[in-house]
Amino acid sequence: MSIHETYMHRCLQLASLGKGRVAPNPMVGCVIVHHDVIIGEGYHRTYGEAHAEVNAIESVKNKALLKESTLYVSLEPCSHYGKTPPCADLIIQYKIPRVYIGTKDPNPKVSGNGIARLETAGVAVECGILAAQAMEINKYFFTFQLKNRPYITLKWAKSADGYIDALQPKPIQLSNEITKTLVHKLRSENMAILVGTNTALKDNPSLRTRRWFGKNPVRIGIDKNLRIPKNYLLYNGQTTTLLFNSIKQEEGNPCMIQIDFTKDIIPQLLHELYKRNIHSLIVEGGKILLDSFINTGLFDEIHEETADVLLYEGTCAPQFSESILCSMEIVGKNTCATYVKKE
Repeated sequence: MSIHETYMHRCLQLASLGKGRVAPNPMVGCVIVHHDVIIGEGYHRTYGEAHAEVNAIESVKNKALLKESTLYVSLEPCSHYGKTPPCADLIIQYKIPRVYIGTKDPNPKVSGNGIARLETAGVAVECGILAAQAMEINKYFFTFQLKNRPYITLKWAKSADGYIDALQPKPIQLSNEITKTLVHKLRSENMAILVGTNTALKDNPSLRTRRWFGKNPVRIGIDKNLRIPKNYLLYNGQTTTLLFNSIKQEEGNPCMIQIDFTKDIIPQLLHELYKRNIHSLIVEGGKILLDSFINTGLFDEIHEETADVLLYEGTCAPQFSESILCSMEIVGKNTCATYVKKE
Protein backbone atom coordinates (compact mmCIF):
# COMPACT_ATOMS: atom_id res chain seq x y z
CA MET A 1 0.00 0.00 0.00
CA SER A 2 1.43 3.37 -1.05
CA ILE A 3 1.54 6.33 1.33
CA HIS A 4 -1.33 7.93 -0.59
CA GLU A 5 -3.41 4.76 -0.20
CA THR A 6 -2.60 4.69 3.52
CA TYR A 7 -3.98 8.18 4.01
CA MET A 8 -6.99 7.40 1.81
CA HIS A 9 -7.66 4.28 3.85
CA ARG A 10 -7.83 6.52 6.90
CA CYS A 11 -10.30 8.76 5.03
CA LEU A 12 -12.53 5.74 4.43
CA GLN A 13 -12.31 4.75 8.09
CA LEU A 14 -13.45 8.22 9.07
CA ALA A 15 -16.19 8.24 6.43
CA SER A 16 -17.71 5.05 7.82
CA LEU A 17 -18.36 6.81 11.14
CA GLY A 18 -21.19 8.65 9.41
CA LYS A 19 -23.07 5.46 8.50
CA GLY A 20 -26.77 5.80 9.19
CA ARG A 21 -26.45 9.50 10.04
CA VAL A 22 -25.78 11.37 6.80
CA ALA A 23 -28.22 9.84 4.30
CA PRO A 24 -29.18 10.73 1.66
CA ASN A 25 -25.76 12.42 1.52
CA PRO A 26 -22.66 10.27 0.94
CA MET A 27 -20.29 9.28 3.73
CA VAL A 28 -17.04 11.24 3.36
CA GLY A 29 -13.78 11.33 5.31
CA CYS A 30 -10.89 13.78 5.03
CA VAL A 31 -7.28 13.87 6.26
CA ILE A 32 -4.82 16.78 6.07
CA VAL A 33 -1.11 15.96 6.06
CA HIS A 34 1.84 18.32 6.61
CA HIS A 35 5.32 16.85 6.01
CA ASP A 36 4.11 13.28 6.63
CA VAL A 37 2.25 14.21 9.82
CA ILE A 38 -1.55 14.22 10.04
CA ILE A 39 -2.52 17.66 11.35
CA GLY A 40 -6.26 17.48 10.73
CA GLU A 41 -9.07 14.96 10.31
CA GLY A 42 -12.79 15.17 9.76
CA TYR A 43 -15.83 13.40 8.41
CA HIS A 44 -19.40 14.25 7.47
CA ARG A 45 -21.17 13.62 10.78
CA THR A 46 -24.83 14.44 10.20
CA TYR A 47 -27.04 15.25 7.22
CA GLY A 48 -27.32 19.01 6.74
CA GLU A 49 -24.23 19.78 8.80
CA ALA A 50 -20.61 20.53 7.85
CA HIS A 51 -18.89 18.34 5.27
CA ALA A 52 -15.74 16.32 5.90
CA GLU A 53 -13.37 18.92 4.42
CA VAL A 54 -14.80 21.67 6.62
CA ASN A 55 -14.43 19.59 9.77
CA ALA A 56 -10.89 18.55 8.83
CA ILE A 57 -9.77 22.13 8.16
CA GLU A 58 -11.39 23.36 11.37
CA SER A 59 -9.50 20.68 13.33
CA VAL A 60 -6.12 22.09 12.23
CA LYS A 61 -4.78 24.22 15.09
CA ASN A 62 -2.21 26.15 13.04
CA LYS A 63 -4.02 27.22 9.86
CA ALA A 64 -0.78 28.70 8.50
CA LEU A 65 0.39 25.13 7.80
CA LEU A 66 -2.44 24.53 5.34
CA LYS A 67 -0.70 26.31 2.46
CA GLU A 68 2.10 23.70 2.74
CA SER A 69 -0.17 20.69 3.28
CA THR A 70 -1.85 17.92 1.30
CA LEU A 71 -5.54 17.16 1.65
CA TYR A 72 -6.92 13.65 1.16
CA VAL A 73 -10.67 13.15 0.76
CA SER A 74 -12.65 10.02 -0.11
CA LEU A 75 -15.09 11.79 -2.47
CA GLU A 76 -14.70 14.74 -4.83
CA PRO A 77 -15.19 18.06 -3.00
CA CYS A 78 -18.54 19.67 -3.77
CA SER A 79 -18.63 22.73 -6.02
CA HIS A 80 -22.21 23.91 -5.52
CA TYR A 81 -24.26 25.54 -2.81
CA GLY A 82 -26.55 23.08 -1.04
CA LYS A 83 -27.16 23.03 2.68
CA THR A 84 -23.52 24.13 3.06
CA PRO A 85 -21.13 26.24 0.89
CA PRO A 86 -18.83 24.54 -1.68
CA CYS A 87 -15.93 22.65 -0.11
CA ALA A 88 -13.80 23.26 -3.21
CA ASP A 89 -13.94 27.00 -2.49
CA LEU A 90 -12.82 26.44 1.10
CA ILE A 91 -9.79 24.44 -0.06
CA ILE A 92 -8.90 27.24 -2.48
CA GLN A 93 -9.44 29.87 0.23
CA TYR A 94 -6.86 28.23 2.49
CA LYS A 95 -4.42 27.78 -0.44
CA ILE A 96 -4.02 24.04 0.09
CA PRO A 97 -1.72 23.13 -2.83
CA ARG A 98 -2.39 19.38 -3.30
CA VAL A 99 -5.54 17.28 -3.12
CA TYR A 100 -5.88 13.49 -3.49
CA ILE A 101 -9.39 12.15 -4.09
CA GLY A 102 -10.84 8.65 -3.77
CA THR A 103 -13.43 8.94 -6.53
CA LYS A 104 -15.49 11.45 -8.47
CA ASP A 105 -18.91 12.39 -7.14
CA PRO A 106 -21.62 10.89 -9.42
CA ASN A 107 -24.03 13.70 -8.56
CA PRO A 108 -24.48 15.71 -11.81
CA LYS A 109 -24.23 18.91 -9.75
CA VAL A 110 -20.67 17.96 -8.82
CA SER A 111 -19.28 15.27 -11.12
CA GLY A 112 -15.91 16.62 -12.24
CA ASN A 113 -16.83 20.22 -11.44
CA GLY A 114 -15.17 20.18 -8.03
CA ILE A 115 -11.94 18.88 -9.54
CA ALA A 116 -12.11 21.43 -12.37
CA ARG A 117 -12.61 24.29 -9.93
CA LEU A 118 -9.59 23.21 -7.88
CA GLU A 119 -7.37 22.79 -10.93
CA THR A 120 -8.43 26.17 -12.35
CA ALA A 121 -7.29 27.71 -9.06
CA GLY A 122 -3.87 26.04 -9.41
CA VAL A 123 -4.42 23.13 -7.03
CA ALA A 124 -2.68 19.89 -8.02
CA VAL A 125 -5.36 17.16 -8.04
CA GLU A 126 -5.13 13.39 -8.37
CA CYS A 127 -8.29 11.28 -8.38
CA GLY A 128 -8.72 7.50 -8.14
CA ILE A 129 -6.90 6.59 -4.92
CA LEU A 130 -8.61 3.40 -3.62
CA ALA A 131 -11.46 4.24 -6.00
CA ALA A 132 -13.20 0.84 -5.74
CA GLN A 133 -13.30 1.03 -1.95
CA ALA A 134 -14.44 4.65 -2.07
CA MET A 135 -17.35 3.68 -4.33
CA GLU A 136 -18.25 0.59 -2.27
CA ILE A 137 -18.61 2.53 0.97
CA ASN A 138 -21.14 4.77 -0.79
CA LYS A 139 -22.90 2.12 -2.89
CA TYR A 140 -26.32 3.43 -1.80
CA PHE A 141 -25.43 6.96 -2.93
CA PHE A 142 -23.87 5.85 -6.24
CA THR A 143 -26.88 3.67 -7.12
CA PHE A 144 -29.29 6.49 -6.29
CA GLN A 145 -27.38 8.98 -8.45
CA LEU A 146 -26.62 6.70 -11.40
CA LYS A 147 -29.78 4.56 -11.58
CA ASN A 148 -32.34 7.07 -10.28
CA ARG A 149 -33.66 4.64 -7.70
CA PRO A 150 -32.78 3.43 -4.20
CA TYR A 151 -30.21 0.72 -3.55
CA ILE A 152 -32.39 -2.35 -2.98
CA THR A 153 -31.62 -5.10 -0.46
CA LEU A 154 -33.88 -8.15 -0.42
CA LYS A 155 -33.97 -10.01 2.89
CA TRP A 156 -35.53 -13.24 4.08
CA ALA A 157 -35.00 -16.16 6.44
CA LYS A 158 -35.69 -19.75 5.42
CA SER A 159 -35.72 -23.17 7.03
CA ALA A 160 -33.03 -25.76 6.34
CA ASP A 161 -35.41 -27.40 3.87
CA GLY A 162 -36.06 -24.16 1.99
CA TYR A 163 -39.30 -22.69 3.34
CA ILE A 164 -39.79 -19.08 4.44
CA ASP A 165 -43.18 -19.71 6.02
CA ALA A 166 -45.21 -22.62 7.32
CA LEU A 167 -48.80 -23.41 6.38
CA GLN A 168 -50.03 -22.58 9.88
CA PRO A 169 -51.40 -19.04 10.35
CA LYS A 170 -49.11 -18.06 13.24
CA PRO A 171 -45.67 -16.57 12.28
CA ILE A 172 -42.67 -18.90 12.46
CA GLN A 173 -39.51 -17.63 14.17
CA LEU A 174 -36.56 -18.62 11.99
CA SER A 175 -34.10 -15.94 13.12
CA ASN A 176 -32.24 -16.26 16.42
CA GLU A 177 -31.58 -13.46 18.92
CA ILE A 178 -28.27 -12.49 17.33
CA THR A 179 -29.53 -12.42 13.75
CA LYS A 180 -32.56 -10.40 14.87
CA THR A 181 -30.14 -7.80 16.22
CA LEU A 182 -28.21 -7.81 12.93
CA VAL A 183 -31.47 -7.19 11.07
CA HIS A 184 -32.09 -4.11 13.20
CA LYS A 185 -28.55 -2.93 12.53
CA LEU A 186 -29.29 -3.24 8.81
CA ARG A 187 -32.48 -1.22 9.31
CA SER A 188 -30.52 1.56 10.99
CA GLU A 189 -28.25 1.78 7.93
CA ASN A 190 -31.07 2.02 5.38
CA MET A 191 -33.55 4.80 4.75
CA ALA A 192 -36.67 2.68 4.17
CA ILE A 193 -38.15 -0.78 4.66
CA LEU A 194 -40.95 -2.37 2.62
CA VAL A 195 -43.53 -5.08 3.31
CA GLY A 196 -46.57 -6.29 1.40
CA THR A 197 -50.16 -6.63 2.56
CA ASN A 198 -49.95 -10.30 3.58
CA THR A 199 -46.86 -9.78 5.74
CA ALA A 200 -48.42 -6.73 7.39
CA LEU A 201 -51.65 -8.61 8.13
CA LYS A 202 -49.98 -11.79 9.39
CA ASP A 203 -47.09 -10.33 11.41
CA ASN A 204 -48.34 -6.82 12.34
CA PRO A 205 -44.69 -5.64 12.22
CA SER A 206 -43.46 -2.37 13.73
CA LEU A 207 -40.52 -2.23 11.25
CA ARG A 208 -38.61 -0.01 13.68
CA THR A 209 -35.01 -0.14 14.90
CA ARG A 210 -35.44 -1.49 18.42
CA ARG A 211 -32.43 -3.75 18.92
CA TRP A 212 -29.85 -1.28 17.57
CA PHE A 213 -29.08 2.41 17.97
CA GLY A 214 -29.82 4.77 15.10
CA LYS A 215 -32.74 6.09 13.12
CA ASN A 216 -35.89 4.19 12.27
CA PRO A 217 -36.30 3.61 8.54
CA VAL A 218 -39.29 5.02 6.70
CA ARG A 219 -41.91 2.27 6.84
CA ILE A 220 -43.53 1.37 3.52
CA GLY A 221 -46.50 -0.88 3.00
CA ILE A 222 -48.20 -2.04 -0.19
CA ASP A 223 -51.91 -2.24 0.60
CA LYS A 224 -53.94 -2.16 -2.62
CA ASN A 225 -57.39 -2.12 -1.03
CA LEU A 226 -56.40 -0.64 2.36
CA ARG A 227 -57.04 -3.90 4.19
CA ILE A 228 -54.53 -3.29 6.98
CA PRO A 229 -56.56 -2.38 10.12
CA LYS A 230 -55.97 1.08 11.58
CA ASN A 231 -55.15 -0.41 14.99
CA TYR A 232 -52.10 -2.15 13.48
CA LEU A 233 -48.59 -0.87 14.15
CA LEU A 234 -48.13 0.69 10.71
CA TYR A 235 -50.76 3.23 11.79
CA ASN A 236 -49.22 4.09 15.18
CA GLY A 237 -47.49 7.27 13.95
CA GLN A 238 -44.20 6.42 15.69
CA THR A 239 -42.18 6.87 12.51
CA THR A 240 -42.78 8.10 8.97
CA THR A 241 -44.95 5.62 7.06
CA LEU A 242 -46.02 5.43 3.40
CA LEU A 243 -48.89 3.23 2.24
CA PHE A 244 -49.12 2.55 -1.50
CA ASN A 245 -52.71 1.81 -2.48
CA SER A 246 -55.26 2.01 -5.30
CA ILE A 247 -57.87 4.09 -3.48
CA LYS A 248 -56.64 7.47 -2.28
CA GLN A 249 -53.86 10.04 -2.23
CA GLU A 250 -53.63 11.74 1.14
CA GLU A 251 -50.93 13.47 3.18
CA GLY A 252 -50.47 12.47 6.80
CA ASN A 253 -48.79 9.71 8.75
CA PRO A 254 -49.28 7.26 7.26
CA CYS A 255 -49.09 9.07 3.95
CA MET A 256 -51.41 7.48 1.39
CA ILE A 257 -49.89 7.23 -2.09
CA GLN A 258 -52.20 6.15 -4.90
CA ILE A 259 -50.67 4.10 -7.72
CA ASP A 260 -52.01 2.17 -10.71
CA PHE A 261 -52.26 -1.53 -9.83
CA THR A 262 -53.20 -2.43 -13.41
CA LYS A 263 -49.54 -1.75 -14.25
CA ASP A 264 -46.29 -2.98 -12.73
CA ILE A 265 -46.26 -1.34 -9.29
CA ILE A 266 -42.54 -1.75 -8.52
CA PRO A 267 -41.27 0.95 -10.94
CA GLN A 268 -44.03 3.29 -9.68
CA LEU A 269 -43.01 2.68 -6.08
CA LEU A 270 -39.31 3.18 -6.79
CA HIS A 271 -39.99 6.39 -8.71
CA GLU A 272 -41.93 7.77 -5.76
CA LEU A 273 -39.10 6.86 -3.36
CA TYR A 274 -36.59 8.54 -5.68
CA LYS A 275 -38.69 11.71 -5.67
CA ARG A 276 -38.67 11.59 -1.88
CA ASN A 277 -34.86 11.33 -1.78
CA ILE A 278 -34.90 7.82 -0.27
CA HIS A 279 -31.62 6.24 -1.40
CA SER A 280 -31.77 2.77 0.19
CA LEU A 281 -34.54 0.22 0.65
CA ILE A 282 -34.86 -3.11 2.45
CA VAL A 283 -37.57 -5.43 1.13
CA GLU A 284 -38.78 -7.76 3.91
CA GLY A 285 -41.99 -8.89 2.29
CA GLY A 286 -43.24 -12.38 1.57
CA LYS A 287 -42.51 -14.50 -1.47
CA ILE A 288 -44.84 -12.67 -3.88
CA LEU A 289 -43.26 -9.29 -3.18
CA LEU A 290 -39.70 -10.63 -3.15
CA ASP A 291 -40.26 -12.51 -6.42
CA SER A 292 -41.59 -9.35 -8.06
CA PHE A 293 -38.27 -7.61 -7.40
CA ILE A 294 -36.19 -10.64 -8.43
CA ASN A 295 -38.13 -11.27 -11.65
CA THR A 296 -37.75 -7.66 -12.80
CA GLY A 297 -34.06 -7.58 -11.84
CA LEU A 298 -34.68 -4.64 -9.54
CA PHE A 299 -32.36 -5.48 -6.67
CA ASP A 300 -28.73 -4.97 -5.75
CA GLU A 301 -28.14 -7.24 -2.78
CA ILE A 302 -29.73 -10.29 -1.14
CA HIS A 303 -29.45 -11.28 2.52
CA GLU A 304 -30.54 -14.88 3.04
CA GLU A 305 -30.57 -16.46 6.49
CA THR A 306 -30.88 -20.24 6.77
CA ALA A 307 -32.14 -21.60 10.09
CA ASP A 308 -31.26 -24.95 11.61
CA VAL A 309 -34.89 -26.11 11.61
CA LEU A 310 -37.13 -28.12 9.29
CA LEU A 311 -40.66 -27.08 8.32
CA TYR A 312 -41.35 -29.94 5.86
CA GLU A 313 -43.98 -27.89 4.01
CA GLY A 314 -44.97 -24.28 3.48
CA THR A 315 -44.03 -21.36 1.24
CA CYS A 316 -40.82 -21.98 -0.71
CA ALA A 317 -38.03 -19.44 -0.44
CA PRO A 318 -37.44 -17.23 -3.50
CA GLN A 319 -35.12 -18.59 -6.18
CA PHE A 320 -32.57 -16.31 -7.77
CA SER A 321 -29.60 -16.34 -10.13
CA GLU A 322 -27.27 -13.77 -11.67
CA SER A 323 -25.85 -13.08 -8.23
CA ILE A 324 -22.46 -13.55 -6.62
CA LEU A 325 -21.96 -14.85 -3.08
CA CYS A 326 -19.83 -12.22 -1.34
CA SER A 327 -19.98 -13.38 2.28
CA MET A 328 -21.21 -16.23 4.44
CA GLU A 329 -21.03 -16.60 8.20
CA ILE A 330 -22.36 -18.86 10.92
CA VAL A 331 -24.37 -16.98 13.53
CA GLY A 332 -25.39 -19.31 16.33
CA LYS A 333 -26.95 -22.27 14.53
CA ASN A 334 -27.99 -20.17 11.53
CA THR A 335 -26.11 -19.37 8.34
CA CYS A 336 -26.22 -15.83 6.94
CA ALA A 337 -25.28 -15.34 3.29
CA THR A 338 -25.00 -12.09 1.34
CA TYR A 339 -25.21 -12.01 -2.46
CA VAL A 340 -24.67 -9.09 -4.81
CA LYS A 341 -26.24 -8.84 -8.23
CA LYS A 342 -24.00 -9.35 -11.25
CA GLU A 343 -23.63 -6.21 -13.33
